[in-house]
Amino acid sequence: MFERFTKDARAVVIGATACAERADSSTVTEEHLLLSLLDLGGSRTDFAFTALGVMDRRAALEASLADVRRRGGMTKADEAALAGLGIDVGAIVARVEETHGAGALAGDRKDRRWWSGHRSFTREAKSALEKSLRIALGRRDRTIGAEHILLALVSGRGVVAEVLAEHGVTYGALERAMFGGTDGGAARAG
Repeated sequence: MFERFTKDARAVVIGATACAERADSSTVTEEHLLLSLLDLGGSRTDFAFTALGVMDRRAALEASLADVRRRGGMTKADEAALAGLGIDVGAIVARVEETHGAGALAGDRKDRRWWSGHRSFTREAKSALEKSLRIALGRRDRTIGAEHILLALVSGRGVVAEVLAEHGVTYGALERAMFGGTDGGAARAG
């Protein structure tokens, strides 16, 4: 699959690994892929982020991601489901932080591979990269670009898709900004 990656897509993967390293994370997550996409200049994704106003709200986007990390990676949908069962996630987070310190749920457990310097990709990050291939094929593109990775991140459920949606970044909005239409919308279902 990686032989189909464009120079930009490869830069996103390398940049995501660097983001994980700077965050002292043992794994590369979807969040690291997003942060790498935000750092990628001169690309379709950069144009789309600028057109959708994300670059002007980058600090707010990063604050939303930090808030999710603080909740242990729990989406607002997860939090709402637990609230329906009478579980107050905010109270639990506060109690854990009271006992173990601020950001205790955001901690990153180091695995054996971290010690070797290798950072593995989480299941969700791998899934996003695999989905980028399906999106590229659905659009009848011969290569996988950074734009396909971004579409893959917003096409499913999860923290990154939820945070981007809160900031007005949806699959349809991105597709219009990057391609000027919705001719590849069928690829989204993959």
